[in-house]
Amino acid sequence: MSDSNTTDFTNPSTFILLGVPGLEVAHVWISIPFCTMYTIAILGNFTILFIVKIEPSLHEPMYYFLCMLAVSDLVLSTSILPKTLSIFWFNSREIDFSACLTQMYFIHSFLAMESGIFVAMALDRYVAICDPLRYSTLLTNPMVAKISLAVVLRGCMLLLPAPFLARFLPYCRTNIIPHTHCEHMAVVKLACADIHVTSYYGLSVLFFVTGLDMLFITVSYTQILRAIFSLPTKDTRLKTFATCSSHLGAILAFYIPSLFSFLTQRFGHNVALHFHVLMANMYILVPPMLNPIIYGVRTRQIRDRLLRLLSHKGT
Repeated sequence: MSDSNTTDFTNPSTFILLGVPGLEVAHVWISIPFCTMYTIAILGNFTILFIVKIEPSLHEPMYYFLCMLAVSDLVLSTSILPKTLSIFWFNSREIDFSACLTQMYFIHSFLAMESGIFVAMALDRYVAICDPLRYSTLLTNPMVAKISLAVVLRGCMLLLPAPFLARFLPYCRTNIIPHTHCEHMAVVKLACADIHVTSYYGLSVLFFVTGLDMLFITVSYTQILRAIFSLPTKDTRLKTFATCSSHLGAILAFYIPSLFSFLTQRFGHNVALHFHVLMANMYILVPPMLNPIIYGVRTRQIRDRLLRLLSHKGT
């Protein structure tokens, strides 16, 4: 009997997701803001995709990258919210082992893709502001397609080892994950083997993807701000800066909570577990909700097209 139990834990068929540990009695109340954010993310990002598709004047590199961001946001939020809400509403805590690893892969690969999309958007703004005369010749449709493919392949390939490393770990302690979803470190911490290789791999990917992307974005926006402040009139400077402010807001909304969550998950041993879990959900849910609002409100072309569409339907 003992051998059988050991085998079951070494190769678990299912994991049990606890939700938000310590706040189980508040799960229904926690589900309200979660469900609201998810609904806004779904409606907002589909609206962005629809507006860009029907408006020929928006068929430009900046809006192609924005569509990629919208798709990434939809996948990210959908990868965790249905299961999280089923835990909160129906106490459906079981998740198949393979489904758990698949969820882990989708979450982290699309986070890497989203980071790469922000780099592509920073490149777009850099060329548009610092070298506007060559914008149409540099960022052609084939070039945009190559950049997009590179972003997708990087996210897919860099995170591919994660589920395989986790799959071959022995799980002989428990199959209970104190989380709402299969976050990488939350899963591998259940292993009864040395997880240093997996942990170092996760940190390496974090600093290679996020570190290099943030460095590129910082350099790009340093050059952009220099170009803006060298413009002759205040009105021109304000108008040009307004085209970048939405992008800067979206970048901050993505990187600040995600970096905080990643680092506290690994080094914040004194941080309450329920705070870890809530922050891990926030960095996946908040950017998909905010991005369509930020770009919809701050981007005049999208805002005007949406208002025309709504007024036409109203008429």
